Amino acid sequence: MMRKGRHILLDCYDHERLDIRFVNHIHSDRRGVNNRRSSLVMGGIRRHETDEAEIDVFIDGMNLGRGMTFKNVAAGLPMGGCKTTVQMKPVDLEDLDQVGFLAFATDRTRNTAGPDMGFPPELADAVNEHFSLHFVGGPKGPLGPTGTPTAHGVHMAVRQGARLLWGSESLAGKTIAVQGLGAVGSPLASAYLAEGARLIVCDRDAATIERFVAAHQGALVRVVSPDQILGVEAEIFSPAAGGGILTGDNIPTLRFKLIMGGANNVLRASSQEEEIELAEQLAERGILYQIDWWHNIAGVMAGYEEYVLQREADLGRLLEKVGRRCADSTWENLNEARREQITPTERAYRVAEREVYGGQEL
Repeated sequence: MMRKGRHILLDCYDHERLDIRFVNHIHSDRRGVNNRRSSLVMGGIRRHETDEAEIDVFIDGMNLGRGMTFKNVAAGLPMGGCKTTVQMKPVDLEDLDQVGFLAFATDRTRNTAGPDMGFPPELADAVNEHFSLHFVGGPKGPLGPTGTPTAHGVHMAVRQGARLLWGSESLAGKTIAVQGLGAVGSPLASAYLAEGARLIVCDRDAATIERFVAAHQGALVRVVSPDQILGVEAEIFSPAAGGGILTGDNIPTLRFKLIMGGANNVLRASSQEEEIELAEQLAERGILYQIDWWHNIAGVMAGYEEYVLQREADLGRLLEKVGRRCADSTWENLNEARREQITPTERAYRVAEREVYGGQEL
């Protein structure tokens, strides 16, 4: 599995008394080896149950670690990519043995980590207070939650898609379907409305929908059920919920011209090759699509900003960097893909692989 995914290392630490199994799935450190910082790689840390099959945890970590390598390339960061998986019971932030072991193992793997699935954001604050500055993204951090920066980056990328298709970045008058109104989807949908777009929205939580509609009285907002969102007609589909929603079965039914959002990988695929195949199916339907990790990069950019600048990290400066990076790299990727007569998804992978692997053979 490591050879197939071109991973360089699984760095493992076990604590028998605490019943913690810690594995950092390091895919590549090539971009980090000369960055002159103590961290060479960057990726989140997520928790799995102790009785989960270890092979499934390895597969999850390796897939996510490879994705982090590509995302760091897309963000222009001098960091390799990794993902840490930890099999343990829910962490007790008052138990400094637990928190300290997680900090120790993370430092040993030379990773800058942010709490992911199964760990509370407050873990970063606890680690920073007592042990290490290699955790980022805590509520007490200088940049706050990453939902708004992520939405801003997606918004700037979508404008470039509109520019390519219709000759203008303006989204005024466009109908945009937004799936999910959470930490990313809500500020993203609000930004679309501020531009004068018409929205079709959905969310599985009725209270979330009610809050959004109440906050935008008089705006052109149509609410549909989550089961209906893929069947609506709109110029733009901007998913900001779960992944794996676009399949070979439903792509022929889609009535969108541009798909770009803040979800993590909306293609239901188990390999890079399958993702490229589905992207080609979208292109055959006349739908412009760019793989999510190319523009969904604000989280890693925020993490790097906090790691490097610590308390001097500034949200306004971050938003400017994210917006510029997402707009410029998306415009280049869309145009170069058109020139090369391939999908933007395939070109994104080609660019990332050249950067990470060079001319190395498997």
